[in-house]
Amino acid sequence: MKRMHSLIIGGTRGIARALVKSWSEDGHFLSIIGRRQPAEEDRQLSNVHYWSVDLLDSERLMTVLAEIIRQNGRLNNLVFFQRYRGEGDYWAGEIELNLTVTKKVIERLVDEFDGAGEKSVVIISSVASDFILDEVPVSYHVAKAGQNHLVRYYAVKLASQGIRVNAVSPAIIMKEEAKDFYFQNEKLHSLYKTITPLGRMGRTEDIANAIAFLCSEKASFITGQNIVVDGGLSLQSQQSLARKLTSI
Repeated sequence: MKRMHSLIIGGTRGIARALVKSWSEDGHFLSIIGRRQPAEEDRQLSNVHYWSVDLLDSERLMTVLAEIIRQNGRLNNLVFFQRYRGEGDYWAGEIELNLTVTKKVIERLVDEFDGAGEKSVVIISSVASDFILDEVPVSYHVAKAGQNHLVRYYAVKLASQGIRVNAVSPAIIMKEEAKDFYFQNEKLHSLYKTITPLGRMGRTEDIANAIAFLCSEKASFITGQNIVVDGGLSLQSQQSLARKLTSI
């Protein structure tokens, strides 16, 4: 069986961490770039190598990308999870991290994909690309909408090289770091389950499985798509939700 080399940008927490564990168990060779250091237990995963990089340091990032290819070989999959956590000008930060960095990394690595087998880029977007979320700023909404258009653009531009490009948009996810919060706030936890047609909150594994599918040969004719993974939440009208919650 051919070894798969997958590079994950922003891969030390939450959904990304679940994907790393799953792909490690499946025998992938993984290169992970993250701002934070991984948990100690994650350092024991098979064939997983970590680099700590500030993605906004373009020179350092390009150096690390070259080092990863030199050390671990040509790519099969490239997955973007990065999220802006800085301070100050959120607009500039979100646009730079979500759009400019994504563009730079794709264009730097486009010729570093393996010549044979499936080749995929997956960008983790958000339902904020289509809906307004009060808890996040306008910069996040615009950046995520922009990422979705990057997906469509590169799906067309890279198709001749056999590289498929898709997005996954999660909704409300029970991340490992947030479990205690939701279990201690059962009223909120119950609300999210009530408004989701499938009757539960999403799990990190749900999103990781969608990404793994898009990177597999089972998705070999899927490109330029944004897969919403939300248990059916976004299919409902605001009126229906309001009536359900108020029992009118």
